[in-house]
Amino acid sequence: MAQNQRQLGFVIDLNKCMGCQTCTVACKILWADAKGMDQMWWMKVNTMPGRGYPKDWEQMGGGYDGGGKLVLGKKPTVEEYGVVMEFNYEQVYYGGKGSQVHLAPIDKPEWGPNWDEDIGAGEYPNGYYFYLPRFCNHCWKPACAEACPFHAIEKRAQDGVVFIDDSKCAQCRDHVCMAGCPYKEIFFNEFTHAGQKCNGCLPRIEQGVAPACVRQCPGRCIWVDFLDDEQSTVYKLVKQWKVALPLHPEFNTGPNIYYVPPLGRLRLDENGNVEENSSHIPLEYLRSLFGPGVEQALDIIKQEMAKRRKEPKEPSELLDLLIARHWKELLGPFTSDPAEVKALQAEMEREQ
Repeated sequence: MAQNQRQLGFVIDLNKCMGCQTCTVACKILWADAKGMDQMWWMKVNTMPGRGYPKDWEQMGGGYDGGGKLVLGKKPTVEEYGVVMEFNYEQVYYGGKGSQVHLAPIDKPEWGPNWDEDIGAGEYPNGYYFYLPRFCNHCWKPACAEACPFHAIEKRAQDGVVFIDDSKCAQCRDHVCMAGCPYKEIFFNEFTHAGQKCNGCLPRIEQGVAPACVRQCPGRCIWVDFLDDEQSTVYKLVKQWKVALPLHPEFNTGPNIYYVPPLGRLRLDENGNVEENSSHIPLEYLRSLFGPGVEQALDIIKQEMAKRRKEPKEPSELLDLLIARHWKELLGPFTSDPAEVKALQAEMEREQ
């Protein structure tokens, strides 16, 4: 695998994600709408705490041990992704029974994407949940690539995007890559007999267009940029302020999707009174997701918020970065309009 020259990084602010699934749908329509991809959600927004997608992926194993040795985990089953539901459209729309029949799955489903959406954990009045967008981490050390016996998975030197060569992958019968990835971000296409996953929107970024999940997010909670650009928001949040953290760093793959952890509201006691300097999201749970640096990250954010709340107000570079008052601040160098790029390509094709 070529030595990286540059690495794209993504930062997702979990305090701004509202679980609208716009990024999910944008990705699905653009990349995972072909034959054999019905069960694939390259981008998904799960409710946490929750069992996730595929179900219980956090306990499936993979990645590297503390000594840097590849660890193969479990390959998710179709049932753990959730069998694609078939609905009784014919009966409802053409059966002649009008309102007597209602739209419903033909077979009773047992699991699916976002099956436990908005359930969360905790007890009244301190129940809690938050939304966690997930897609391929384009890791510094992708376990999927080392696990692949056909060298079908590569990491690009110019941007660090990890991608799969379908033609090489189709030679494999075992698809060990799915066992190697601890985040379970590789899906098997029975039609092409190849593994597939988030490709970092390569055709878009090569045209200067931001990935679909970033550009479509109405909450302005996802940033993309190169991690070595010291002027970028991604660099400042990850390396300067250190408030954006990788998910499950103990998997030892060096993920390049970073999360600003959720602050949560203040806890309430049994009488409904506010407990100062508290959070209804347990710190232990956040530490299990983002590692030991999460407490420091939350403290930094709270300190910067306090600057803005006191009189006279003090400026805060961190809060200005997180607020992202203009949407193009999220796109890094990928600010081209996809419609204009498409129009230019069409014009060039006509001229040829």
